[in-house]
Amino acid sequence: MTRSAASTAWAPQDKGGVLMWAMILKEFLELRRDRRTMVMIIALPLLLLVVFGYAANFRVSDVPTRVYGPHAQAVAAQLKSPFDVREVDPAGTERQGRDALRSQDAGAVVVTTASSRSSIVLIDGSDLFSAQASASAALAGGGVLKPEVLFNPDLKTSWVMVPALVGMIMAFIGTIITAIGLVRERQAGTLEQLAVMPFKASDVIVGKIAPYFVLAAFDMMLVTVLGCLLFGVPFTGNVAVLVLGAALFLFTVLGIGVLISSVSQNQGQAMQMSLLTLMPQILLSGMIFPLAAMAAGVRWIGYIFPLTYFNKISNGVMLRDAPIDSLALPLGVLAGMAALVFTAAVLRFRRDLAPAAPKGAARKAVPAASVR
Repeated sequence: MTRSAASTAWAPQDKGGVLMWAMILKEFLELRRDRRTMVMIIALPLLLLVVFGYAANFRVSDVPTRVYGPHAQAVAAQLKSPFDVREVDPAGTERQGRDALRSQDAGAVVVTTASSRSSIVLIDGSDLFSAQASASAALAGGGVLKPEVLFNPDLKTSWVMVPALVGMIMAFIGTIITAIGLVRERQAGTLEQLAVMPFKASDVIVGKIAPYFVLAAFDMMLVTVLGCLLFGVPFTGNVAVLVLGAALFLFTVLGIGVLISSVSQNQGQAMQMSLLTLMPQILLSGMIFPLAAMAAGVRWIGYIFPLTYFNKISNGVMLRDAPIDSLALPLGVLAGMAALVFTAAVLRFRRDLAPAAPKGAARKAVPAASVR
């Protein structure tokens, strides 16, 4: 075979290889320009590494404990891990211990009596992993400590998961559906049409998120009722407190959805950013892994997510009949988050819907006759 014939035979293959490498290079360049995808590619593995390295721990080593009764000092000195004695009160009563568990001021309360050598260990069953650790430690005490699990006597996982699922479902609907829906309208150009109408940015946002608010509220009610009926989860608290907490939580997650829609160019980006905000909430809110078992740095990350506080509210209302004053902190934090996120969404929307008028436009709009 001559040299010219050989080059002719290999030409198509060489050309195909060059095109393939050109296509690979082009895809890398496009990927580099898509900053949101790059953030997801880099941030998601780091997030999973941090979560499963520092937060994925079901073993609770510190359970806040109070010791009440005449032998409180002696019993407290003998308690070992996971009991972390925070208060010793010889004058304390069993009723005070139950109230402390209901308000989640303690995870376990040891009540001693003058007539018996054994002590009762009251355990908060709504905190599943802490309760399991406390019950195991009490049973290992050789009969000196008698565990009594409150609020979830059989330590059923479903009783703890259903209140948490209520928040997770609302977070999904409030964030993903809102963000995708608003981006779809942005792509269709209907949002820009609102700029020429006499609406305030806050009016537009309220009008846009109202259907999602109603839909998420209906889903919350449906999941709560079905969870109680199908899994036998008790609802022992005040419905109004749960409704208040759900409303504040919904305003927060809907505001996050609006913010995501304002910085997304298409529905794919909105979905990616929504997942980036939802995954940390689910993993670090205490819904799956107990907050008490997480490393301190990761635990504080969990405290910045609204789902963390709604879980405390739903769990407290449904399982422990927690009074509203004991839930003041999560309710207050959610109210602050709702105000902050909603304000940011209004400001962002106002900038998008009401772009600055060109200089001199207002002066030109005034007819000369009216000036006279």
